Parts: sequence; C-alpha cells; structure tokens
Amino acid sequence: MTVVGLDDTDSRERGMCTTYAAARLAERLDASARYLVRLNPAVPHKTRGNAALAVVTDVAPDQALITARDLLDAMAVTDDDRTHPGVVVAPGRPEEVPTAVADWTDRAMHELLDPAQARDVCSDHGYRTVTWGLGRGLVGALAAIGAARAWSRAEFSPTYETISYRERDRWGTGRAVDADSLFAAADEFYPRVWDTVDRETGETVAVPHTPGPVLHGIRGDDPAATRACAAAVSSEPVERRTTFTTNQGTDAHLTEGTIATAVDGRSYRVEGVVADPPETREGGHVFLEIADGDLQLACAAFEPTGRFRERVRRLRVGDRVTVCGEVSESTLKLEKFAARSLVRTEQVTPTCPDCGRRMESAGRGQGYRCRGDCDRTAPGKVARELDRRLERGWYEVPPSARRHVAKPLVRGGFDAPVHPER
Repeated sequence: MTVVGLDDTDSRERGMCTTYAAARLAERLDASARYLVRLNPAVPHKTRGNAALAVVTDVAPDQALITARDLLDAMAVTDDDRTHPGVVVAPGRPEEVPTAVADWTDRAMHELLDPAQARDVCSDHGYRTVTWGLGRGLVGALAAIGAARAWSRAEFSPTYETISYRERDRWGTGRAVDADSLFAAADEFYPRVWDTVDRETGETVAVPHTPGPVLHGIRGDDPAATRACAAAVSSEPVERRTTFTTNQGTDAHLTEGTIATAVDGRSYRVEGVVADPPETREGGHVFLEIADGDLQLACAAFEPTGRFRERVRRLRVGDRVTVCGEVSESTLKLEKFAARSLVRTEQVTPTCPDCGRRMESAGRGQGYRCRGDCDRTAPGKVARELDRRLERGWYEVPPSARRHVAKPLVRGGFDAPVHPER
C-alpha cells in the first residue's frame, strides 16, 4: 500500500484546486481512500481553505511518484510566484505511519512549519519527494500523509466533503447552480449535512466564487448524506465528483490557551472576563477586551461575520466568556464564543417611590434623598435587572463566514447550551 500527499498546486487569482488534482490522481492510481486536511488557517501564504490532500493506492511508490509528478507538471499553476507545490510518497498503510509523521500533521494544524524540516522528516523515513519552486507544498503534503493516524488518536472524529467539479471549458465563468434545489437539499439533509447555505442571508455557501474547477462542496458527518445531497442539486454538468475524509468542521486548529500564552499565528480557546465594553469601529468591526487578572486580550468580530457581531455587542463588562479564534496582531479573531456567566443587574441611583423622580446624593457617604417635598431617602445605589437579550451558551459566526475547519454548533459535543446559526 502507498500514500501520496500533495499540496500548493493552485493560485488565488488564476484558480485550479489541489482537491481537483487529488481527485484526478486518485482516478489514475485507483485510490482506495482520499484525505483532505485543513491546516493552520493562520498561515500567511495560503489560499482560503489551506488544504492538503492524500490518496491511498496499491500502486508501488516509484510508479505513484512518477504519476503524481507528471500530473502536477501538467496541472499545477507553477508560474504563479506564490505557488510552490510538493509531493510526498510513503510506503505502507496510512494508519501505520511513524509517530513523527503523525506528530507533523498535528503541528501543521496549529503551527507555521518550514519546508526544510519537512524534507528532513521525509528523509528520515525514506519517503520519496518532488517539489517545484520553493517547495512549500512539502509541509502540507507530509501532513496529509500522517492524517489518518493523527486523527485516529485525536479527540475529534473526521467528517466528509463531497466535491463536484466543473467541465474544464467552464472554469473562470459564472457557476450555474440552482439555488432553490441547493436550499431544498440543505433542508432535507440537515443536520447530517451542514454549512451548505446561509438561510438568513440567502447565500449559497457550498458554491465558491473562485475561478477554479469546484462547482460545489457538500460537508457533513455522513458520507452517504453528503453524496446524496450533492446529487440532489440541479446545476450545470458535473465533470466528476469525489468524497474526501477530512478534519473540516472539527475545531482541529484550536489549542487550549490562556491570555498569557496566546501568540500570533495560532488559534486558541481562551477564557476570560469582559474588561471593556464592545465597541463598533469604522467598517462595522466590533472590538472588546477580555481579561485574566492584570492581563488583557483584544478580541474582534469583523464585518464579514454579519449578525454574529450583534451577539458580541450584547456582552457586558463582568461577563465570563470562552472565546475561540486565530490570534493575529495580538487580536483574537472571533469564530465563536461561550457566555459562561452573565451580569444580570447593574447598580443605579434609586428613584423616589412617591414621586418617581431620580434621587440625588445627600453628600459623601450619606446615601440619597429626594429633592422634592417627599423627603424620601435611600442608603445607596440599588440593583436594577438588565434586559440582556443574551443567554448562557455558545454562539457562532454564520455559515457564510465560517472557516472550513471551525466546528459548527449543530454538530454537538459542546460543554454548554448551543445557539446554532443556519
């Protein structure tokens, strides 16, 4: 048995897609399994999804390498100076790769790694490699090799994506996908299939806007459901359709952290108390600060997260929260948050029970009194119930703003009540 990993074949502006290269390679090698690995979303040189791929075959390693090299020679956008493909070929079963290779997969989901280090790991284990340009794709290709074993020991269960591809002469043109049929299919297969559409905005989330070969991608917990959902969508002709096992929708990128340990370039789950009230700034971005003792961390819900920002605006100083997201420029980009405990009252100046007017201070340390004829007094401020319009539990960005690897609340397994977005 042989595992072939590949990465970084596409271009942000000119299209192509590494999943398409993997689908084509899987056909040529008569693959028995296909893996799609979403790597660290904070990596600076990446396309939006930051995916690496692996296929499993019975073809001998030498021939598999030749087949993969020839395919990428023909398909990879190597004349884009940001595209630097890499291929790794490993003999053996994917579930039995060395521990060091599975560890590399774990690290690639959380860290920024060096292609030279990837080359050393490949050399240590006798893996065959081929690269183009700077060979940055070697990092993801090796991570894809170790995915099956890494995921077998992880706390999350893999998910699935069925991707439908366009005919070649349609690449770069507008996609013809019937939105009504997509919404109907999304409703039929929900919640086994998720993040297919955004029901509030009407966006067809499964349909990309890039110039590449993907027509639509259907993600879910059940491969039979993702395939059936994809088949139920009316559209332009489908050239080919492939189902991948993946870490999408799992929160595999998140590390348990603290305000003290959070650093740029990684994604965390962090607890704290709201220290400054949410502030809406130019562009519609919402910022707030959370604290742990004397330490503070800025958090932001950016404009593309849409209605999620309103949930963030409802937080108040003193609320205890768990926040999740990537840290960049010392700011955590919110993907979801949990309201653990909420401030329910605020201290206000008392009102006179007789005339209803707000009392005034009677002097330092002397409480309050009514300035009218009532002559009523009060010993101090009083508690007033707040209308929070926020409940305890988890809140998330809508499907249209969700990262591929972020776990939708509808999948369950969270440690508090959930308020899913559909």
